[in-house]
Amino acid sequence: MLRFVALLLLAVPISQFAQTHSKRVAKKTAAKTTDTSQWPIETLSVEGNQNYSKEQILAASGLKLGQIASKSDFEAARDRLNATGLFETVGYRFTPAEDAKGYSASFQVVEVAPLYPMQFEGLPVKPAEINAWLKSKDPLYIAKLPGTKEVLARYTGLVQEFLASRNQTEKVAGRVVPTGPDQFAVMFRSAKPLPTIAQVKFTGNQVLSTAVLQNKISEVAIGFPYTDAGFRTLLEHAIRPLYEARGRVNVKFLKVATEKSPGIDGLLVTVALDEGPEYKLTEVGFSGKYAAKSTELLKIGKFKTGDVANFDQVQEGIDSIKNRLRRQGFLRADAAIERKIHDNAKTVDVVMRIEEGPQYNFGKLTVEGLDLNNEAGIRKLWSLKEGQPFDAEYPDYFLNRIRQENMFENLHSSKASNKVNEQAHLVDVTLEFR
Repeated sequence: MLRFVALLLLAVPISQFAQTHSKRVAKKTAAKTTDTSQWPIETLSVEGNQNYSKEQILAASGLKLGQIASKSDFEAARDRLNATGLFETVGYRFTPAEDAKGYSASFQVVEVAPLYPMQFEGLPVKPAEINAWLKSKDPLYIAKLPGTKEVLARYTGLVQEFLASRNQTEKVAGRVVPTGPDQFAVMFRSAKPLPTIAQVKFTGNQVLSTAVLQNKISEVAIGFPYTDAGFRTLLEHAIRPLYEARGRVNVKFLKVATEKSPGIDGLLVTVALDEGPEYKLTEVGFSGKYAAKSTELLKIGKFKTGDVANFDQVQEGIDSIKNRLRRQGFLRADAAIERKIHDNAKTVDVVMRIEEGPQYNFGKLTVEGLDLNNEAGIRKLWSLKEGQPFDAEYPDYFLNRIRQENMFENLHSSKASNKVNEQAHLVDVTLEFR
């Protein structure tokens, strides 16, 4: 009987349980037993995770199915996840399982974002060895990290620990570095100061002029600390897209050489290019569940098959498809593309796999800065209903309509902001008028 009562008490919300428990402390009754009661964990789940798998999160929590646990064990598991620095928030709940013989438990997480790819440069070990070691040390390792101070410090310490295990005394520095326009990586490298890039030259180019190439690379490279891997990443992000917009999908950066720049403090970097032949785009297709919707998606993307393979236009088509999905509530929609290059025919096919992610619904509307009568008018015009799939473009569209119709004589500004509930997949909208 006591077993059944204890499990029922665990079903009470935590706030209620704490209140009930505090009232009974003086009496030292069964409530104290409930707080420390231990039962086997029958089910474990994770909600809200995006980048880390359920298995990774549960491994990092330290809890296992079948483990005898109490509330203090769940709190300790939550603290272990918080200590990783990879989560904005971590919550947990546990209730009696269906057979009333144990716990059904879950964690609710919100991950720190964005994540940046990890790179290793100038260290006296191979990057593959560091990756393997980090994976053995951290169950949440995915070769990507947020750029927070706490996470960088923890992983710098781990890389330093690995070097020490190999009898290497190289001091490690970890920081977020730019790798291209709006592109970043988490770089772990020797703490020794690096020479910076002062000039960049290109050889072997004919399709694109030297001036075009130099202007583009200068936007991201001049003044940048030089490493071979880092500079080649800049070439991939800044120069390769220029060629792929002209069908040169096999452009190669054959050689990168450095020397002291004459008359300028820094390095002169010379890049030898092989621009490669021109390729045409012959076919665009879709895999997975969206293969059946290929005709509709091709119209949305406006892909130009039969023409020069312009991957700027291909990306614009992908963005159009993603925007359409965002209007249907799939806010995290993404697309991965696979290229099939046919060197003999000088053609390239593209196959896309769309990952729509969870569908978000509209939650509630908040209006700020208006009197009650005008707020009522705004709410009457707002057509997005609670519980409907959230159209990501609708709030800005709605405000533009308000401005175009000059509904308010003294309106100076207005803006829309969204609050996303990742666990419930709801989006609340606030319209602010000034």
